[in-house]
Amino acid sequence: MTTAEDPNVDPALERVKTGIEAFDDLVMGGLPRGRTTIVGGTPGSGKTVFATQFLVHGIASLDEPGVFVTFEESPTEIETNMKSFSWDVRRWREQNKLVFVDASPRDQDQMVVGDFDLAGLLARILHGVKSIQAKRIVLDSITQLFDHFVADPTTVRRELLRIATALKKEGLTILMTAERNNEYGDISRHRIEEFVADNVVILRNALDRERRRRTIEVLKMRGSRHVEGEVPITLVEKQGIIAVPLSSLRLEQQSSTKRVTSGNAELDQMTSGGFFRDSVTLVSGATGTGKTLLVTNFLAGGIAAGERALLVGYEESRGQLFRNARSWGVDFERMEADGKLKVICLYPEAQSLPDHLLMIRELVDEFKPDRVALDSLSALERIAPETGFREFLISLTSFIKKREIAGLCTATNQSLIGGHSASEQHISTLTDSIILLRYIQQREAMHRGLMVLKMRGSQHDKQIRRFTIDGKGMHLGDAFADAPDVFEDEVLSGSTS
Repeated sequence: MTTAEDPNVDPALERVKTGIEAFDDLVMGGLPRGRTTIVGGTPGSGKTVFATQFLVHGIASLDEPGVFVTFEESPTEIETNMKSFSWDVRRWREQNKLVFVDASPRDQDQMVVGDFDLAGLLARILHGVKSIQAKRIVLDSITQLFDHFVADPTTVRRELLRIATALKKEGLTILMTAERNNEYGDISRHRIEEFVADNVVILRNALDRERRRRTIEVLKMRGSRHVEGEVPITLVEKQGIIAVPLSSLRLEQQSSTKRVTSGNAELDQMTSGGFFRDSVTLVSGATGTGKTLLVTNFLAGGIAAGERALLVGYEESRGQLFRNARSWGVDFERMEADGKLKVICLYPEAQSLPDHLLMIRELVDEFKPDRVALDSLSALERIAPETGFREFLISLTSFIKKREIAGLCTATNQSLIGGHSASEQHISTLTDSIILLRYIQQREAMHRGLMVLKMRGSQHDKQIRRFTIDGKGMHLGDAFADAPDVFEDEVLSGSTS
């Protein structure tokens, strides 16, 4: 689809890509060329990384030279700090693709007395721009100007506006960074955005549940549409900032009519022939009801059909998963040795939710599985705030569907005989199928019951079936004569529909 055909892109504005793919989607293709963008954030939020990545992408991918005006760190410090992202700043300087204008302080005790202007600085900047025919420019961080010239902020504003106006006349796309005092207060410490910015972007590094959560928000985009709200980001070694796409994702994927096996012939019958190829299924149940067994069957069934499968485990170790599979007659070791299965196990606390999502995406790109299983979502839920967890689920299910992969996720109930976890409530509307596993007490005996509560776009068996588990796996039996209250309550409540 071309820009002219895309209703989300304003054809009147040429776009400049930042190199942060999902962020460019938020601003409908990139930052407007020839305009000024303020990137505000608290210390450590990633402002300098964002600014450098903006220049790096222009230089390395689009042959657009850039100028970096630094008011805080020296060029040498910036070169050193950016090496972890594999950005060879020094080489680009030697190739005359990048010019530094060093306005960083050398004497913190220097006093400024009397009138001043920034004419000298502007002359240096324009010289750097013309020397390499620059297309992009970064000023990092303009807050330092106000901090060093505290006696006359009005003059600083006037001079800064003069610089921005002069740079626009040169056709430059301008990105300025500015410090904030807190994550949800004023946009910048000295309210710079009110007089100089066409666009405003906010970076946050908020503390929640003793963990940091990085986000990016497009607050203002003058004369242009943009996606509203915060989007998770993460800093990745050798890549820089990566934004995790959420609401910017478009529901463009085609819906497959091809069926794939669940790994259990009786469950396939209940679902009118198995799951759809590009569907995501939620298996919900209390501890010990058979969720991991369904995961094992799902993986083994796909491999038996000639597919490749990926399992990401968050609750049990590889040894436990392999031992459990053997007890049901499934040889995970042989499947891995044959290159048909990949099993990754780690603690949810090992990294942030955006990093978990990026890991899964990278594993899919590398291993190219036909089906993916996550066991379990409830383990991931405990490391994230409610909003962050829903964001993760939206991104995960959208990614799986777009790749036309069969996905299966498990969620653990808080109650042995029912009830709803936040996982169920969040993912119920995002999944194509929901399978409920429950303990059911009848008189003095405890039974297991299975119900296909939902299967989007397909007929399915709506009965509650007894099932047993032995050394050969799960065996579905007859339907219960009377629907147990726990299932009736869940269906009637609509929380998982």
